[in-house]
Amino acid sequence: MRKQPRQARSIATVEAIIEAGAHVLSELGWAGFSTNKVAEAAGVSIGSLYQYFPDKLALVEAIRRRHFDHVLSVIREASAEAKPLRQFARELVRGMIGAHSIHPTLHQVLLDEAPGDRGSRAVHASFQARYLEHYAAAVAQYRRRRKDTETMARVLSSAVEGVIHNAARRNMLDTPELQKQLVELISAYLSGSRAT
Repeated sequence: MRKQPRQARSIATVEAIIEAGAHVLSELGWAGFSTNKVAEAAGVSIGSLYQYFPDKLALVEAIRRRHFDHVLSVIREASAEAKPLRQFARELVRGMIGAHSIHPTLHQVLLDEAPGDRGSRAVHASFQARYLEHYAAAVAQYRRRRKDTETMARVLSSAVEGVIHNAARRNMLDTPELQKQLVELISAYLSGSRAT
């Protein structure tokens, strides 16, 4: 971002721009995405947009960061307290589907179309590190063998992420059977046996 908003009104403006950006990117894809369209959708002047975002790549990075923050809050909340394994799995699946259902086609655009830069790779690396920490905490909570916690966290996070992203690409996030099977997968993997 070009400058950080400090007052409530500025924060609201930035949020409106990011939300409008997510909507425009989701609806029109990278090819149709422009700062003018985002400013119009947000109800702000193009000058107001440029106060905070120097170009559309910076805006896309803000959209990515917001999504990463949402995903981290889901895994953090799901694993925040001791609970039965299936409850954890249901909360995690519900939360991840919710995070990816806000603008379902947005994730396809972010994954397949929108370019990234060196800064986005650093942001993604930081996100991945925190994301894996939360999964490792969940693995440690539900599995007795602790020596392979990091590897199990990588496998589990990749499985959940793969299923969710592919479902988003195929417009299948709201399929009850998909949700049920993902809960089964998580429960079986973390219990070390077939879930019942």
